[in-house]
Amino acid sequence: MLRWTLLISGLLSPALAFAQIALHYNERPPYLVLKDGQLTGLTGSPAVAAFKAAGIGFTLHFTPTARQLAMIKDNVGMDCGIGWFKNEEREVFARFTKPIYQDRPQIALAAARNSKVKDGATVESVLGNKGLTLLVKQGYSYGKTLDALITRLQPVQHAVAVENVQMLKIILAERADYMLIAPEEVDGLIAASDVSSAEIRKASFSNAPNGENRYILCSKNVPDETISKLNSVIK
Repeated sequence: MLRWTLLISGLLSPALAFAQIALHYNERPPYLVLKDGQLTGLTGSPAVAAFKAAGIGFTLHFTPTARQLAMIKDNVGMDCGIGWFKNEEREVFARFTKPIYQDRPQIALAAARNSKVKDGATVESVLGNKGLTLLVKQGYSYGKTLDALITRLQPVQHAVAVENVQMLKIILAERADYMLIAPEEVDGLIAASDVSSAEIRKASFSNAPNGENRYILCSKNVPDETISKLNSVIK
């Protein structure tokens, strides 16, 4: 049970003593890594540190990303997720802290034998190529700039409700041509997928937008006071 639900103790303010936050994560190296019973990683470490420094009690739950978003949108409990992008749709139903991490510019990931995906191409030329199929995760944001380009250029898309390991298998089976991903994730994804790096083509864009900020995303039931306390300690 340790892997699935961990009780993290913290000093609670009187106003929050009766209401702990359910803080959700989905293991995703190098962002979210459970090590020796502690959540670490590029977004995991600063998120946990912020809750502890702010004196906000929380329980940590392993929850798939799609389920996290549904729970936060439903606004039944006091729920937060770690490392989410901010966009206009999510701002309608959720609260965001200050950024806890900024990604490097995203790249395209394809099968090595797929010569249609070229390194050094522009984002517009790839997304606008109707001969290529973009693999996307349902309900996922690729950041404001890329989301806007996808909406405008309307690439052929194959939408799935699975995590990155399964998405990579779809790419290698050439049921889609490429997926968008932050370069920080690639090595961990390859290791988790038990494939050789020689099977993967990493294609950088010549004009990739700056990497997106990642935030702690919370349901509207989480008080403004809690968000303010977190913001006061996020570096």
